[in-house]
Amino acid sequence: MTRDELVELWFDLTRNRMPAAAREKGWPVHLDHCFHRILLDNAVEAAWRTQIAAPAWRNASDAILGRAVALGEAALRGEADLAELNDKSLGWRGKRRAPPRR
Repeated sequence: MTRDELVELWFDLTRNRMPAAAREKGWPVHLDHCFHRILLDNAVEAAWRTQIAAPAWRNASDAILGRAVALGEAALRGEADLAELNDKSLGWRGKRRAPPRR
């Protein structure tokens, strides 16, 4: 997959497919920037801004962006718990107790 294809997939996932599925799945968020935060934070296991310069879609490595996309796809399939990923993200940002790092 080219970088352009990966970025296109990222935006389709976070701007279209995940927001469209949010209500049906009972997710705690529904806005694209919330999905960006949750997926990127979990991809780097920290608040993404501590690891990646903004804008993240442009500055994240292919590996990081690929991990974030894979997490989003797993959440859509029901194989990853978006509420848990959100809690981890908020914890790394000091808004909730962060889980231990793996």
